[in-house]
Amino acid sequence: MNGRLLLLTVLLICTVSGASAQRHGKGYYNQRVEVQGSDTIPVIDMWPVYVFKRPIDMRRYARLVRNVKKVYPIAIAAREKLRETEEHLLTLKSKRAQQAYIKQVEKELKAEYTPVLKRMTFSQGKILIKLIDRETDRTSYELVKQLRGSFSAFFWQGVARIFGANLKDRYDKEGEDKVIEQIIMLYEAGLI
Repeated sequence: MNGRLLLLTVLLICTVSGASAQRHGKGYYNQRVEVQGSDTIPVIDMWPVYVFKRPIDMRRYARLVRNVKKVYPIAIAAREKLRETEEHLLTLKSKRAQQAYIKQVEKELKAEYTPVLKRMTFSQGKILIKLIDRETDRTSYELVKQLRGSFSAFFWQGVARIFGANLKDRYDKEGEDKVIEQIIMLYEAGLI
């Protein structure tokens, strides 16, 4: 009996010390021990594992990853700014005050994002249009129409079409934007 208890204690110590030596590895992020009845069970929380189909053209995929990593933070910032703007617009009573606030927000956005947007490629702009739809559930065309009016939306749609983009593009995470969705999952998990 004492020999079994000693052997069990040694095995448990080796298992726990071996697992804690790997604590800083990339396989898991938390390791603990739970006691259930008379059993001691090691519990290890694993990082999520993503399995995707391998891209055919790795250079094109690497370029897409670089472009998504550049524009995804802008799409998230746009979502937050839109949420803040809509909340503030609800507190304003008059149409004139709402229009003045929208012009103020537009001026701030131009000052902050014009340098960034000028350095964007056409591919990054197209991805940004789709990611704004993903984050806000509204196309860029709908947002411009809501905030600036139908004429502005029509004008900017025309400008976008000249450069090969479409403000009315929808994000399709199950279809043509499946790879972008996978890249975003990896980005949010901190794996790329």
